[in-house]
Amino acid sequence: MAERLSLRRLIALEMVKKLQDGVIEEHPLRQLFWECTLRCNLSCRHCGSDCKAISSVKDMPIEDFLKVLDSVSKECDPHKVMINVTGGEPLMRPDLDKCGKAIYDKGFPWGMVTNGYALTPERNKRLLASGLRAMTISLDGIGDNHDWMRGRKGSFERAAAAIKMVIDSGEIEFDVVTCVNKRSFQELPRLKEFLIGLGLKSWRLFTVFPVGRAADDPELQLDKDQFRGLMEFIRDTRKEGRIMASYGCEGFLGNFEGDVRDGFYMCNAGVTVGSVLADGSFSACPSIRADYNQGNLYAGDDFMEIWNSRYAVFRDRSWMKKDKCASCKYFRFCRGNGMHLRDGDGNLILCHLDRLQA
Repeated sequence: MAERLSLRRLIALEMVKKLQDGVIEEHPLRQLFWECTLRCNLSCRHCGSDCKAISSVKDMPIEDFLKVLDSVSKECDPHKVMINVTGGEPLMRPDLDKCGKAIYDKGFPWGMVTNGYALTPERNKRLLASGLRAMTISLDGIGDNHDWMRGRKGSFERAAAAIKMVIDSGEIEFDVVTCVNKRSFQELPRLKEFLIGLGLKSWRLFTVFPVGRAADDPELQLDKDQFRGLMEFIRDTRKEGRIMASYGCEGFLGNFEGDVRDGFYMCNAGVTVGSVLADGSFSACPSIRADYNQGNLYAGDDFMEIWNSRYAVFRDRSWMKKDKCASCKYFRFCRGNGMHLRDGDGNLILCHLDRLQA
């Protein structure tokens, strides 16, 4: 049984729901992820896409992705659609700055998500010159704990140096994201002080969902007490005001809603967020399994035509109201949890409210 929500929280959630309903009906494209490569220079324990140094899927040529941007430009103001370049590891592409410049020349702001391992001062300089406007670097612990998570010795030093370099440049929107596991949970206060010491202002934390390599690795999964402890840590850190911590976008969090994020929970996959995967597939959030892909560039599909005519599975989530969700009185706010937490048959893999029960 889900925990009882406070009256204040219920009133706020009802107000927010009305606003969210309007966004879903309009479904304006605001973020477009480009999975520019599946190659990676690390071997992360939690990776869901099984990325590796040499991938069977070739990097998507920038010319192909620009066709998607041309489609978007016909219906959207490019300046209002953020292009998030991801992978794999984007820095595995030696032409990344040229790709970024081509995106920027089309009028789109762009950013990237990176592990920071290959981010050198010269590389960073070229990326900034190509119009880079935002960056996220992953840091999953201190020293050996980060290296253990990322599967490569020395990755902590590389990531920490990259974080310091970007902060010192002060030229772009920047945050660090931490994947909290049983090891890193124990050192969260220490990690917080480390990041504050580097001058970081924005810190996102999330937990591992049991898909891909993480499905059979119990060291990656927090127990219920640890998960609640994480929410309390984020809430208390926000109250301190020394660094703006927040929990990732996944999962309805009951009485922690409004306390651990800047806004209230909503899965924007397929609502305001779309993606183009390395094999040409049109998806929503790149974390969502291929069962929910909506079209493919290499099948001749036009992205905006697909965006406007399909994606119903993301925008009308009444189909999720089954099994444990069928009797949950908070389904109207949760809407069935994040799409990446549904298997190929639509079954719920993980419920955040369950994890918050005493």
